[in-house]
Amino acid sequence: MMEIQWGQPLVLISPQDGEAERFGTIEKANYWLRRKWPISDRARDTAMDRIESAMDCMVPVEEARRAFLLAAVSAGFKPGAAM
Repeated sequence: MMEIQWGQPLVLISPQDGEAERFGTIEKANYWLRRKWPISDRARDTAMDRIESAMDCMVPVEEARRAFLLAAVSAGFKPGAAM
């Protein structure tokens, strides 16, 4: 599978342990939403939908990135400095 770059990597600080995580591809964001996300809410569901659509070339990758950022804020993540 080819990884889809989605621009400048996003660095998010976990609300649970304060650890920084770097998201440089849409696949990593998708994995985290499915397997490691701390909450399940509407923002997460929307982000998962947009990411899947972007991976299928149905919506722009930037739309998926925005939805992921909104889900991150909803889950309590804070923006971090680029690594």
